[in-house]
Amino acid sequence: MDIIAALAQELNLKPAAVEAAVALIDEGNTIPFIARYRKEATGGMDDVALRTLDDRLTYLRNLEQRKEDVILLIGAQGKLTPELEAEIRAAAQLQRVEDLYKPYRKKRQTRAQKAREAGLEPLANMIIMQVTSKGSPLEAAAPFVTPEAAEAGYDTPEKALAGAQDIVAETVAEDPENVADLRSFTENTGEIVAVAVDADEKTPYEPYYDFSEPARKIPNHRILAIDRGEREGKLRVRVGVDAQEAVARLGSRWPRRQGGFAPVLDAAVADGYRRLMAPSLERELRARLTVRAQTEAIRVFAKNLESLLSARPVRGARIISLDPGYRTGCKVAVLDETGKLLDHGVVYPTPPRRDVAGTKRELARLVKRYGINTIVIGNGTASRETEEVVSGFIAETAPELRYTIVNEAGASVYSASELASREYPDLDVTTRGAMSLGRRLQDPLAELVKIPPQSIGVGQYQHDLDQTELSRTLGHVVEDVVNRVGVDVNTASASLLAYVSGITPTVAHNIVAYREEHGAFTDRRQLKEVPKLGPKAFQNAAGFLRIAGGANPLDATAVHPESYAVAREVLRRADVAPTDLAAGGVPDIEQRVGSVSALAGELGCGLLTLFDILDELKKPGRDPRDDAPEVVFSRAALSIDDLQPGMELTGTVRNVVDFGAFVDVGVHQDGLVHISKLSTRFVKHPSDVVAVGDTVKVWVERVDRERGKISLTMVKGK
Repeated sequence: MDIIAALAQELNLKPAAVEAAVALIDEGNTIPFIARYRKEATGGMDDVALRTLDDRLTYLRNLEQRKEDVILLIGAQGKLTPELEAEIRAAAQLQRVEDLYKPYRKKRQTRAQKAREAGLEPLANMIIMQVTSKGSPLEAAAPFVTPEAAEAGYDTPEKALAGAQDIVAETVAEDPENVADLRSFTENTGEIVAVAVDADEKTPYEPYYDFSEPARKIPNHRILAIDRGEREGKLRVRVGVDAQEAVARLGSRWPRRQGGFAPVLDAAVADGYRRLMAPSLERELRARLTVRAQTEAIRVFAKNLESLLSARPVRGARIISLDPGYRTGCKVAVLDETGKLLDHGVVYPTPPRRDVAGTKRELARLVKRYGINTIVIGNGTASRETEEVVSGFIAETAPELRYTIVNEAGASVYSASELASREYPDLDVTTRGAMSLGRRLQDPLAELVKIPPQSIGVGQYQHDLDQTELSRTLGHVVEDVVNRVGVDVNTASASLLAYVSGITPTVAHNIVAYREEHGAFTDRRQLKEVPKLGPKAFQNAAGFLRIAGGANPLDATAVHPESYAVAREVLRRADVAPTDLAAGGVPDIEQRVGSVSALAGELGCGLLTLFDILDELKKPGRDPRDDAPEVVFSRAALSIDDLQPGMELTGTVRNVVDFGAFVDVGVHQDGLVHISKLSTRFVKHPSDVVAVGDTVKVWVERVDRERGKISLTMVKGK
């Protein structure tokens, strides 16, 4: 297979761009580096396109290797024909290679193998070829009752004929074309059927107690729900297929049958389907549906995570961060604008102590002493009661204050982690958790990278997914966002630095150790002095590591050091000193330099690269997160009891799943906007309309106070 040509055709890309991208990947360049600094070579592929190419490249290379392995294995058996080798080499999917290899695969002793060893294969061939015989099938089988056959258990013509049928059944079931045809039939006509193990038991899986849906139509979230119900022993699940039609379809693939062997072949075909083909094809279908559902769930999780990590930082917030609780109280952490801990303690606004007055006095003291302008509340246990107290405090005492609810998913994972212990060895777990909540508001990206991505809680069925693939995909998302934003090498934690292109966790810790020993970095070239940060790592990382206030103003931008000469020449032609960049950049630089394409030719610089350089010189170190929606703050608390159908509210999208979006409207319990209520037009997937962090206008549709469920719509009057 010409892998470059195959990738170009499959991904609708130019072969030259694919070849260049593959070469760059093979040279050890990272996806973020290639996407940002090798645009001319790849034709401007972004990180998403490059990751897709990388995944398919790995698949196709593995496919080619598997073809070679299979050819060698079949050849070692002396059964490889030129025609079979050509079929294997022409296979475009791993499944096809495995289908072709199946008849030659070593397997445990089967009924067919036992019959072959007893010398019954010639009789099986007679059945397959429908040999015309003067006598009955039993008379034809009699000569095969040899001493060897009898010793193996085939001591009568009936048993010999049955053994030959077993050979025919396996031959039918392992024929690659038969398998491909019946696989397609199963996929197109099969139904997923679920029934309750105990129909009287109340479980979340009651919608599936008597359930069936065509496999080709069943939505991904239902597949995941049914899979979980089966694992938990609440559902029995099978694939429903019309076996009679399947057998007829399989039989139609053989020559028209007449004569004595016809019923024998019919019986063998039916046995081959029911005993050998159907179970494996149904397992395959279930597995494919699960993989499809998991792949989509991981994709949605990744998109949600990207939106969450790309949320706008709230700069200038001096914060009281509250991690609510009942018996142990509400943990308090006070943070300055940089996230530095100023004070911490505990208040008890909730039962059993319910010290509301004492809590308000302590909040007033902290607000006055530390100049607080924002209060952050975690959305976990006792959040609702804590919010009521904070809302009352603001209304009575500090109307200039604002507050917001922060999703605390993963905060406990971080606060109890080894990383948190190293960062704050003198603080207890609860204080670390409260600090983390406040910092999530100040800089979501810098704080959330400390938590395993799958613990952040913006997906569906995340604990049921392939954890290796989930971690790999989410890790790529974090890496892409971190490098898109850029990292201040003098303030970033080792956790954040480890996601920078080309930087391993070990090198990240070495960077932190270097700046602790030698002081702040003042020049990107100093990175070369960090232990284990070699030339290739420097090339991959340098453009994403920023140095504010250093000796070279370009070090504070996304301009790569390899392009500094071009950037300086552009500034010279624009009559701008490099030091002027610190004052906010050169907004009119394109007008100053004239034709960009002509300038690119004169400087020997790629046009796409030059456009990127000009963008950086216009707004040095610009944070792309500033384009994200602003955080919605509250000043008064609402209760679910305050909600009425038709009420208009503004909320924040907290999670996007296959069947809709969950929106925080300030009542502690997120409301669901079903996919059918997201827009007046058809919506294929909720992520096509909304993203995590979006601010949306919604209307209350229904409120189930007893179950704590809120139904919302984004279509007025619907």
